[in-house]
Amino acid sequence: MLDANRLATFRSVVATGSVQAAADQLRLTPSAVSQQVAALQRDTGLTLLERAGRGVRPTPAGMSLAIASGDALRSLTRLGSLVRDLREGKTGHLVLGHFASVGQAWMPDIVARMRREFPDVMIELVLNDIPGENLPTKPDIDVRIGAVGESTPYGFSKTGLLEDPFVMVVHKTHRLARRRNPLPLSEFAQDEFVANDVREGLVGRIQSVAFAGAGYSPRYLVQASDHRMALAFVDRGIGITLLPVLATADLPPSVRLLTLAEPIPHREIYVLVRNAIGGTPAARRVVQLLHDHAA
Repeated sequence: MLDANRLATFRSVVATGSVQAAADQLRLTPSAVSQQVAALQRDTGLTLLERAGRGVRPTPAGMSLAIASGDALRSLTRLGSLVRDLREGKTGHLVLGHFASVGQAWMPDIVARMRREFPDVMIELVLNDIPGENLPTKPDIDVRIGAVGESTPYGFSKTGLLEDPFVMVVHKTHRLARRRNPLPLSEFAQDEFVANDVREGLVGRIQSVAFAGAGYSPRYLVQASDHRMALAFVDRGIGITLLPVLATADLPPSVRLLTLAEPIPHREIYVLVRNAIGGTPAARRVVQLLHDHAA
């Protein structure tokens, strides 16, 4: 690999026609310039300059190298600018992991804000709540749901965002649809339910524990794969469903929410941030926006 500084010094000598003039231009001593050119000649195994009166001129090989190295040095300058921008968080690539309801409720606004404030940062979204599947790209910032006290993966920092309580979602004609006071989960023991989580999902496990604590196991009419499908069934008067509040951001017109009495099931929402990028302005801004939405 040729040394970029030696190439730049050599090009200055070629452009000015003398070692002294190049030294003045580069704010170096003539001795330092001569040493740089001599080192470049050793690196290349070529004679690059020859005497011309009181100055120097490039040999044919030297002229070819001076011309050809221009593009390389300009590329290195652009690369240096890119490194500086990356260090300052002005450009780059952030992968944001999210689960379905956060993707629907928060991510459109967060991505829109980031595009305005950090237009050179590419934002990639990946869904992280599909059990048994490896993510194609590992997130740099990962919004997750979990149980309190879960361990933090190596190389990441964990920050809690909110505790998301569950509510009962019913059709407007349901016998309790007009109730405003919190209701115990046992009030719904005789209802027919729509499941809203994939098998073995965290939301399903939280629901199972809550129903067991209320003393019954719900009768499920439909196994919906996510909260949007479950809401569509409730909207048609087919059963009721138990959902975290964040999953109810876009309710169908015929659906009503009922708050629950203590003990209220809830899920913890937190964000994992890769330590290597946590200090960049773009990453800090994403985390700030997540906290704003959680608040």
